[in-house]
Amino acid sequence: MPAELQSGTFVPGSYRDRSARVFVAGDQVLRALTAEAADTWRRLQATDFWHRIQAAGQVVPTEECAGHQPWAVAQGYSLVLQHERVPELSWPWEWSFSMLRDCALLQLGLLQQALQSGFDMVDATPFNFQFRGVRPQLIDTGSFRLRPPHGIWEGYRQFCEQFLAPLLLQSWKGVDFQPWLRGRMGGIPLRQLAGLLSWRDLLFRRGAFTHIWLHSRVASVMQPQGGAEAASELSTRMILSNLHGLQQLLQSLTWKAVDSAWQDYYATAEHAAAHESEKSQFVRAACDRFQPTLTWDLGCNQGRFSRIAAEFGRVLALDADHAVIERLYCSLAAEPADSLPRQRITPLVCNLADPSPAQGWGLQERQSLQARSQPRLVLCLALIHHLVIGCGVLLEDVIGWLASLGAPVVLEWVGRTDPIIVSMLRQRRDVFVDYTHERLQAALSRHFQAVTEQRLSGDTRTLMLLVPQAAGGEA
Repeated sequence: MPAELQSGTFVPGSYRDRSARVFVAGDQVLRALTAEAADTWRRLQATDFWHRIQAAGQVVPTEECAGHQPWAVAQGYSLVLQHERVPELSWPWEWSFSMLRDCALLQLGLLQQALQSGFDMVDATPFNFQFRGVRPQLIDTGSFRLRPPHGIWEGYRQFCEQFLAPLLLQSWKGVDFQPWLRGRMGGIPLRQLAGLLSWRDLLFRRGAFTHIWLHSRVASVMQPQGGAEAASELSTRMILSNLHGLQQLLQSLTWKAVDSAWQDYYATAEHAAAHESEKSQFVRAACDRFQPTLTWDLGCNQGRFSRIAAEFGRVLALDADHAVIERLYCSLAAEPADSLPRQRITPLVCNLADPSPAQGWGLQERQSLQARSQPRLVLCLALIHHLVIGCGVLLEDVIGWLASLGAPVVLEWVGRTDPIIVSMLRQRRDVFVDYTHERLQAALSRHFQAVTEQRLSGDTRTLMLLVPQAAGGEA
């Protein structure tokens, strides 16, 4: 992260789990456990279940850490764990449909295994997961606990509101869930989703009546009667049956975008195919020059240039089009496990004109994108005209924002005579007096040093490699 928290400082948002709070010390990500949580951890890490999910990469690598024990004890904790750091954090409202569904399925699978090993999970929120490339991974080891006698699944409603309801909304109604989750971090209340479903949905769609309508009206689940041992066995079987039903429901959900303007971009846009080779060579030369450990690919579309950058380091592939990110994620997830693009590219739904803000308690619980990630190279190809003409952002502000990222930028300028610009302006009044090559050069001179420039075939587009002046030369 660009602004590291001070050593021995709890991470904002970790207040939600008082028994296993997260703190940082330099680059280390640590977790302080109470005596009860420490006892659970010692029992957990001695099981085949724990070693199995660690070997499968389903949970963040974790080990005990004695170095920060005195600080933790002074805060009232008994044991410190150290987690392997997740390089780039993302939030559920930045994920695509299949990204959220894969995390939901992993949540259910982990809980099934935990129950069969005598453990439980106290919550079921997507914030407990992060992506390494396109592989979801549980990062909240504190969510495991010993299975209480004849206990219920306490995370059931949370799972339905933060996982199931958004996925049903997307699959059944074609409504993007990202704005809903961004607007309410607690998910979609079941009563609200039930109000959006028709009687046909409730009667004929699997899971609509039980997991949404009925669940929204039942405040608690009745405890089974009988002896404690029999009740515990019965409740566990009931929960496992419920989990199996939820798995089947999630696996049956599909979503196909009908209003995406960009998912077939390379198949329908002649200029994109014509310039692809030239742009690929330019991007590769920039990567060779700067050897970026992290690249932001703005407006990534199918991720063709993300794949080039992935040869050098990690990539955040950002696009405002949900269908584009869904398609890229699914294509990466289908690749072999040792594929560099699969391991290094994380696609995220991100509208740069309306990006994820800082949210939650004190506006620190969930950081904005720029506060949690620091690129070493930025790809801004065939995008700037969409921000200026499509979204109305001032050209000077776009250039200033790119410079504020503090990294070299590969910029593609699309001139006013380009067919795409002509088409865009045909549909609206041309008030974009700042969208000129002269104004671009003036803005660039205030913020960047030009390293190299190349005119693409067709003579309406130009590639530029730029270094922020604040970097004091080539980064």
